[in-house]
Amino acid sequence: MAKTLEATVAEVTAAATASTDIETERLHRKQRLAAGLRTLGRLNLAEGVAGHVTVRDPEFPDRFWVNPIGHNFKLMRVSDLICVDHRGDVVIGNRPVNTAAFAIHSELHKARPDVIAAAHTHSMYGRTFSSLGKPLKMITQDHTAFYNDVAYCNVGSGSPVVDTETSSRMAAALGNKKVLIHQNHGIITTGGSVDAAVWWFISMERCCQSQLVAEAAGDPIVVSDEVAQQGRDTQGHDLAGWYQFQPFWDELVAREPEFLS
Repeated sequence: MAKTLEATVAEVTAAATASTDIETERLHRKQRLAAGLRTLGRLNLAEGVAGHVTVRDPEFPDRFWVNPIGHNFKLMRVSDLICVDHRGDVVIGNRPVNTAAFAIHSELHKARPDVIAAAHTHSMYGRTFSSLGKPLKMITQDHTAFYNDVAYCNVGSGSPVVDTETSSRMAAALGNKKVLIHQNHGIITTGGSVDAAVWWFISMERCCQSQLVAEAAGDPIVVSDEVAQQGRDTQGHDLAGWYQFQPFWDELVAREPEFLS
C-alpha cells in the first residue's frame, strides 16, 4: 500500500527532529569537553602534550571527540576539537591525534558502552601515587566517593601506551569501576558525562595527594567499611560527579566565554 502524504511528512519530520537532537547533543558534549580541558589546564593538571579527555559521539558509538595533540588545555575551544574513530583516523578536524589518546580511549570506549567520557593527564600526584603499587585508602570523606570503585593495572607500566594490546588489557582491568590506576603512569577516570569524568579526575588527584601527605606525616586512620559505603552511595554516583563540576562550568562561561566558539 502506498504511503499517505501525512505518513510521509511524519517520517520526514521525525528524521529531521532526530537529526536536530543529535546535533544539539553533539554540540553540548563538545562544549563540556572544551570546558573540562580548560578546567584541567587552569588547575595545572596538564603538562606539555601529554593528557587527553574524550567524549563519545552521540551518533556514531565508534567515534569520540578529543583534544588535538599539542594544543594548550587552557586555550581549548569547541572548534579546536577533533573527532577520531576506533581505527585512529581523524574523521573531523585537521589536526593530529595523540597516539596514546587513541590507544587508551578507543579500547576503553569499546569495552565500556556506558562510558560517555574519560580523562587522563600526567598529573603530579596521580603519577606519583601510581608508582607505589598501593591502594587508595579511605582516610577522608572525599576518598569514600571512590570506595570499591578503583581498579589497578600494571601491564605496560612505565612505558608510553601507544598500542591497543596494552590499552585493551587496561580496559579489561578497569572492569565496571570508574577509576583506573595504571602502574608508573597515572590515573584514568570515566563517567556518564564529561562533567563527571573530569570531576572524578580532579577529586582523585586530590585524594592521591592527601594520602601521600598523610602517610608522610604518620599513619592515617581509615574509616570503617560501613562509613565508606555510605560515602560512596551519597557522593560517588555519576550525578554527584556531574554536579560537582558545575561551579567550574559557571566560572568559565562568565570569564572565558570564547571557549564556546
